[in-house]
Amino acid sequence: MSIEMLESDQSSAIIGLFIGLLFGIFAQQSQFCLRAACVEFWRKNIGSKFAIWLLAFSAALIMTQLSIENELIDTGNIRQLNSIGSMSGAIIGGLLFGSGMILARGCASRLLVLSATGNMRALISGLVVTIVAQASLRGILSPAREELSSLWLLEAHERGFSHFLPSYGGLILGVILLGFGLFYAVKFSLSRKVAWMAFFTGCCVALGWVLTNWQAENSFEIVAVKSISFTGPSADTLMGLINSPSIHFSFDIGLVPGVFIGSFAAAILTRQFHWQQFTHETKQARYLVGASMMGFGSMLAGGCAVGAGVTGGSILALTAWIALLCMWLGAGVTDWLVDR
Repeated sequence: MSIEMLESDQSSAIIGLFIGLLFGIFAQQSQFCLRAACVEFWRKNIGSKFAIWLLAFSAALIMTQLSIENELIDTGNIRQLNSIGSMSGAIIGGLLFGSGMILARGCASRLLVLSATGNMRALISGLVVTIVAQASLRGILSPAREELSSLWLLEAHERGFSHFLPSYGGLILGVILLGFGLFYAVKFSLSRKVAWMAFFTGCCVALGWVLTNWQAENSFEIVAVKSISFTGPSADTLMGLINSPSIHFSFDIGLVPGVFIGSFAAAILTRQFHWQQFTHETKQARYLVGASMMGFGSMLAGGCAVGAGVTGGSILALTAWIALLCMWLGAGVTDWLVDR
C-alpha cells in the first residue's frame, strides 16, 4: 500500500517512525549530546563531543536552509515562524533546561537514546521529564508556565531573523559552523564514521521538515509542518498509552518509538547494549531534580535541546537561538557550581 492511500494521520505516523529510526541510529552511533559538548566547552577542554555537536547542528542548519531555498520547505506553514512566541519563556526555560541536563547527565534526546541501550538511570529520568512536561503543558504546572511565558512576547513577524541576514545568510552561517566542526574533528582525531553519523543526525532534522512539508502539500487535511522534538512528543506518547484504549496516530507518536527502536537496534548490532542502574556514586536525587527542571524548562522554552535548539535553530527562529544560548549558559553555570 502506498503512503498516498493511507489516512493523513497514518502517513504522519509512518513519517515520524522513519525519521525516528534514522535519528536513533545516527544519534546512538555518534554519541550526539549537548550536555557533553557544553561540559567540554565550559571547562576549556574542547574535544570530540563539541565537534560532534557542531557537525550535527551545522548539518541541520545547512540542509534545512538548502531545502528552503529550493522550495522543499514552505516557511509560511511552520508554526515557530508564524505564531506568537515567548522570549521570556526561551530565556527562563533555556536556563532551567541547561541546568537540568547537567544534573541528569543528558538532555531529553540523549536520555531517550541511552534508555534504549539499557541505561535505567536514563529511562527513569526520561519518564520524569515526560511527566513534568505534561504537567507543565496541561496540568498543575501550566499556570506557572503561562505566567512566565507571558512576561515577554514576540509577534509572529518578529520570531524569524532570516530577514536580518544577507542573501543565503543562514546557509553561510551553517557552512562556517561546519568548518569549525570539521576543524575540531580533525584536531581531536574524530573517526570518519562518527563524524558522518553526527552529520547524518543533523540531516534527520532537515528531512523531517521536508517530509512533513511534502505531506502537507499533498494532503486534503491540515498537516503540521514540523520536525524532531522530544519532550512534547514523549508526553503525548505516554499520555496516549495510559489514558486511551487506542492511540491517535501522528508524527510525534511515530517519532518517539522510532528513536527508541533505532537506538536499541544500533546498540545491539554494535554490542554497546548493557544494563546500567543507579549506584551510590550516581545520586538518584540529582537525576530526578535535573529531569524535573528539564521537563518544565522545555515546555517553557518551546522545546528541548533538539526541538528548540537544533530543529528550531535550523529555521532561524529567534526564540530557538535564544533558548539554545541560555541552555549553554545554564549548563555552564551549573557545571561550575555542582561538578567543579
